Amino acid sequence: MKENRYDTYLKELGANIRRIRKENGFTMEALANEAEIEYRQLGRIERGEVNTTIISLLRIADTLQVNLNEFFTF
Repeated sequence: MKENRYDTYLKELGANIRRIRKENGFTMEALANEAEIEYRQLGRIERGEVNTTIISLLRIADTLQVNLNEFFTF
Protein backbone atom coordinates (compact mmCIF):
# COMPACT_ATOMS: atom_id res chain seq x y z
CA MET A 1 0.00 0.00 0.00
CA LYS A 2 1.31 3.41 -0.94
CA GLU A 3 1.98 5.71 2.00
CA ASN A 4 0.15 9.02 1.88
CA ARG A 5 0.62 12.30 3.69
CA TYR A 6 -1.92 11.40 6.38
CA ASP A 7 -0.17 8.21 7.50
CA THR A 8 2.02 10.21 9.90
CA TYR A 9 -1.09 11.45 11.70
CA LEU A 10 -2.49 7.94 12.00
CA LYS A 11 0.79 6.71 13.48
CA GLU A 12 0.92 9.59 15.96
CA LEU A 13 -2.73 9.06 16.91
CA GLY A 14 -2.03 5.38 17.54
CA ALA A 15 1.10 6.14 19.57
CA ASN A 16 -0.89 8.54 21.74
CA ILE A 17 -3.61 5.95 22.34
CA ARG A 18 -0.98 3.34 23.25
CA ARG A 19 0.78 5.75 25.63
CA ILE A 20 -2.47 6.75 27.36
CA ARG A 21 -3.58 3.11 27.57
CA LYS A 22 -0.34 2.13 29.29
CA GLU A 23 -0.42 5.16 31.61
CA ASN A 24 -3.88 4.06 32.71
CA GLY A 25 -2.74 0.49 33.35
CA PHE A 26 -4.74 -1.20 30.59
CA THR A 27 -3.52 -4.12 28.55
CA MET A 28 -4.60 -4.14 24.92
CA GLU A 29 -6.90 -7.05 25.65
CA ALA A 30 -8.57 -5.32 28.61
CA LEU A 31 -9.10 -2.09 26.69
CA ALA A 32 -10.47 -3.90 23.66
CA ASN A 33 -12.90 -5.87 25.81
CA GLU A 34 -14.13 -2.89 27.80
CA ALA A 35 -14.39 -0.62 24.75
CA GLU A 36 -16.11 -3.40 22.76
CA ILE A 37 -13.56 -3.24 19.96
CA GLU A 38 -11.89 -6.21 18.31
CA TYR A 39 -8.47 -6.83 19.86
CA ARG A 40 -6.83 -7.00 16.42
CA GLN A 41 -8.53 -3.76 15.40
CA LEU A 42 -7.16 -2.00 18.48
CA GLY A 43 -3.70 -3.22 17.51
CA ARG A 44 -4.11 -1.81 14.00
CA ILE A 45 -5.30 1.51 15.46
CA GLU A 46 -2.32 1.72 17.82
CA ARG A 47 0.10 0.92 14.99
CA GLY A 48 -1.49 3.58 12.78
CA GLU A 49 -2.48 1.06 10.13
CA VAL A 50 -6.16 2.01 9.87
CA ASN A 51 -8.21 5.17 9.72
CA THR A 52 -10.69 4.18 12.40
CA THR A 53 -14.17 5.54 13.08
CA ILE A 54 -14.99 8.33 15.48
CA ILE A 55 -17.23 5.89 17.37
CA SER A 56 -14.27 3.59 18.03
CA LEU A 57 -12.19 6.54 19.22
CA LEU A 58 -15.03 7.66 21.50
CA ARG A 59 -15.33 4.16 22.97
CA ILE A 60 -11.60 4.06 23.65
CA ALA A 61 -11.61 7.54 25.20
CA ASP A 62 -14.63 6.74 27.37
CA THR A 63 -13.05 3.51 28.59
CA LEU A 64 -9.76 5.28 29.37
CA GLN A 65 -11.73 8.15 30.95
CA VAL A 66 -9.95 10.83 28.92
CA ASN A 67 -11.13 13.57 26.61
CA LEU A 68 -11.01 12.62 22.95
CA ASN A 69 -8.76 15.60 22.20
CA GLU A 70 -5.95 13.99 24.22
CA PHE A 71 -5.47 11.54 21.35
CA PHE A 72 -4.80 14.41 18.94
CA THR A 73 -1.90 16.18 20.62
CA PHE A 74 0.75 15.90 17.90
